[in-house]
Amino acid sequence: MYKITVLPGDGIGPEVTAQATRVLAASGRRMGVEFCFREALIGGAAYDAAGHPLPEETLALCREGDAVLLGAVGGPKWDQLPVHLRPEVGALLPLRKKLGVYANLRPARVFPALAGASTLKPEVVSGLDILVVRELTGGLYFGEKKREDIPGGQRVTETLVYTTEEIRRVARRAFELAGKRRKKLTSVDKANVLESSRLWREVVTAMAVDYPDVAVNHMLVDNCAMQLVRNPRQFDVLLTENLFGDILSDQAAQLTGSLGMLPSASLGDGTALYEPIHGSAPDIAGRQLANPVAAILSGAMLLRYSCGLEEGAAAIENAVTAVLEQGYRTADIMEPGKRQVGTAEMGRLIAELVGEK
Repeated sequence: MYKITVLPGDGIGPEVTAQATRVLAASGRRMGVEFCFREALIGGAAYDAAGHPLPEETLALCREGDAVLLGAVGGPKWDQLPVHLRPEVGALLPLRKKLGVYANLRPARVFPALAGASTLKPEVVSGLDILVVRELTGGLYFGEKKREDIPGGQRVTETLVYTTEEIRRVARRAFELAGKRRKKLTSVDKANVLESSRLWREVVTAMAVDYPDVAVNHMLVDNCAMQLVRNPRQFDVLLTENLFGDILSDQAAQLTGSLGMLPSASLGDGTALYEPIHGSAPDIAGRQLANPVAAILSGAMLLRYSCGLEEGAAAIENAVTAVLEQGYRTADIMEPGKRQVGTAEMGRLIAELVGEK
């Protein structure tokens, strides 16, 4: 039995995680594997109920589980809280830090049936399949922050800190993943300006000799942003520090047609965290408009990386492909001539295919 801690969160989070667990349960029946899903509060919902966006009992349940499946956190309702109590700052960042999940994997894949849904021409994005590996627990997001009064206004200071080992461990993950894919790694930095990026490039260059089957190149982050639009299929695995990865992975996600299609996995040396990369979208919450595919595919990544159940992961991914090819679409990826379905219906269609052998 696998113990999965489910954190539905805020906005559309509960809707999409419900479909992800539905599909995971179907995969379990297919493989004869049992999943125990245990829910806990996080984000704004946790603040409303317990006075803190990441209660200790939630963190304890996460540490006890084999994996964590998260929906989404945050929304305008909690934007006026002190910064440390806002869901994104008070729940998401500390959860990643406390679980020690330092490598964030964000795949961006264009499903054949959705090649026309991207804002780029189909001939540019058809067949796109890239993986962003983002360092997740260092850099500007976790460095010292300070605000002070000066004549005429204020001055803010944000500190970007990386150690050799922090870079090495996430780079090791990226090299290993590239070795199992198309054996090409692009390390993204700003080494022409930032000292942290110069260290980053030095560490990755030194490690490359240990992975002779992986071709490595270095690219400045501004050029990478341009190349993702100009010729995205040149990339296989992109390795980045925290801030650059946050921005570039969202850009890469949009190439696929919708943020609602993109999953993620956050891996470390213990319990891993899986979540769709989209936000809580409170404007459509409760209306069955949310696309659950990103959460469902996050479940597939959970099976692959935390459970070692490749059969179940492949079954989910194949079912998503089949449902899209059958013409079913949620509102965010709707095209003329296709059949629009709601959140639960999309989950049901995928779960039924996963359950078939």
